[in-house]
Amino acid sequence: MRIIAIAIGLFILGIIVWIISTYNRLVTLRNRAKEAWADIEVQLKRRYNLIPNLVETVKGYASHERELFEKVTEARSKAITAGTMKEKAEAENALTSTLKSLFAVVENYPNLQASKNFLELQEELRDTEDKIQAARRFYNTNVRDLNIKIETFPSNIIARWFKFKKMEFFEIEEGYSVARQPVKVKF
Repeated sequence: MRIIAIAIGLFILGIIVWIISTYNRLVTLRNRAKEAWADIEVQLKRRYNLIPNLVETVKGYASHERELFEKVTEARSKAITAGTMKEKAEAENALTSTLKSLFAVVENYPNLQASKNFLELQEELRDTEDKIQAARRFYNTNVRDLNIKIETFPSNIIARWFKFKKMEFFEIEEGYSVARQPVKVKF
C-alpha cells in the first residue's frame, strides 16, 4: 500500500512540476515575443523620425513634387497610428511604397543624389531598414516558437487553461534604398 501511495504521490508531483514548467515556458515565450515587438517599434520610430528630414531635403531640389510629399507624409501618419498587427503591416507596406516613389523621383536629380545631407539621410534610412528587417525576423521567430508551443500537445492543454493566445506574425515588404537596386554597368 505504501508503495502505491508513493507512486501516486510521485505521479501527482510530476504532473504539477510539468504544469508549472510548461506554464513558465509559455510565459517566457510570450515575453520574448513582446520584447521583440518592442525592438521593432524602436526601429519604426527611428524610421518615422528620418522621413520628415528626407522629405525636406528632397523638397529643396524637387519642390514641384508636392503631391508625392503629401503621400509620404500621409503614409507615415497612418503607419504611426495603425492599431492592429494587420493594420500596422499594411500601413508599413504603404509607407515603403511611397518611399520607393520618392527615391524614384530622386533619380531625376543628380545634384540631390550628390548632396551630402541626402546621402547621410539615405544611409541612415538604409541602416534603419536593415534593422527593421532583423528585428522583424527575430520577432517572427519568437512568435513562431510561442505559437508552436500553444498548438502542440500536451502544452496546448496548459495554454488553453491559462488563456494563452497565438500572436500574429509581422509581415512587411523589404525596405527600399537606392543601394539595393541593381548596379547599372555601361561600357
